[in-house]
Amino acid sequence: MNMISQPPAKTRAAPIMSERRVALLGGMLIAIGPVSMALYTPALPEIMDAFGTTAAAVKLTLTAYFAGFALAQLVAGPLSDGFGRKPVTLAFMGLYVAASVLALAAPDIDTLIAARFLQGAGAAVGVAISRAIVRDLFTHEKSARIMNMMGIILAIGPAFSPVLGGLVMQAFGWHAIFLVMVAGGLAIVLGTLIFMRETVQRDLSRIRPLAIARAYGQLLSSRYFMLSTALIGCSMGAIYTLASILPFVLIENAGLSATQFGFAMLFQSGAYLVGSIVARMLMGRFGSRGLVPIGLCFAGTGAILLAVLTRMAEPSLITVMGPVAVYAFGIAFILPAMMTATVAPFPHIAGAASALSGFFQMGSGLVGSLVAVLIGDPLVALSWVIPVMGFLAVCLWLIFRTLPDPVSARVVPVVTPPAT
Repeated sequence: MNMISQPPAKTRAAPIMSERRVALLGGMLIAIGPVSMALYTPALPEIMDAFGTTAAAVKLTLTAYFAGFALAQLVAGPLSDGFGRKPVTLAFMGLYVAASVLALAAPDIDTLIAARFLQGAGAAVGVAISRAIVRDLFTHEKSARIMNMMGIILAIGPAFSPVLGGLVMQAFGWHAIFLVMVAGGLAIVLGTLIFMRETVQRDLSRIRPLAIARAYGQLLSSRYFMLSTALIGCSMGAIYTLASILPFVLIENAGLSATQFGFAMLFQSGAYLVGSIVARMLMGRFGSRGLVPIGLCFAGTGAILLAVLTRMAEPSLITVMGPVAVYAFGIAFILPAMMTATVAPFPHIAGAASALSGFFQMGSGLVGSLVAVLIGDPLVALSWVIPVMGFLAVCLWLIFRTLPDPVSARVVPVVTPPAT
């Protein structure tokens, strides 16, 4: 038998990183932000006592984190388009580690607020870079499948972070929580150095002020981008808003201890994890976009239950976390398609698209948290802010679903640069 060697295929180049590697790296990067928030939330009441400050001042440490996370994405995304994904990731994660050390040594609440802002700024690179790398290498259902896997990883970290934070605080005090963050940041730096491959060509012309302004102008003028981003902002922003409300509702109103609060948060993260797994099983049958209305039905139901039960029953683990779990389960169906939609039409500015989408996402959480602070009573805030955000998400989908898919309408090549 004559064996004739075949030349390599010219029409399809293998990605420089596999789906699995991109999902694992992206999940690790995107999880650092929520994990840093979830680890910290059980310590809020104790930090208030330690510094002899008010609940409003302690809530500002969360607000500052949101602000740093949201604003820094607008810088990290375009920088990664110009300098490359890997060096920007290393620089921002270095900032995160340094800020964690500052928070560990904070002598007063003002220093802690500043450290949390810098922590958020450093962690912001995770959202901007992870989605951009996915768009650099994959599109359509492959992209949604990776986004789903990143969501599963994202769910696992925050699911156990409140428990870990509560146990660490109980055993070693609240300062030790920041030691855990330092270790986590260093682990991501090491993982980036070893496993990440560069996915874009270095092009400093992309970071000129005029180029950045044009990129953001293109995104802001796109109805497809703005609607998909706003939908993510309202649905996922509600989860971030909950982080600033639930510690006070469950610990002060429902009477849970810090450790019990950590276990209670498993309702939210666990439901999101289960939802992500179920969505992955159904994606082949319904497609990622077909799962969005299913997810909105669950999220809407959770929002309605939250609005009703907080008014009709005393706050408890079941009456608060039950509706939150239903809401979080639905969010897992929504995100894969919507996160893909925000970056898919913009391969040349994927970093900027990912960054601006993340900015609005975290910005929604910031606005929700500020509204909760202005309302004052955490229970009243819970009964209003989250249901309103869920209602807006449903309305935005009804408009978005009427738009044509700009990626399906044309062929968008995925450029695979050489490994560096």
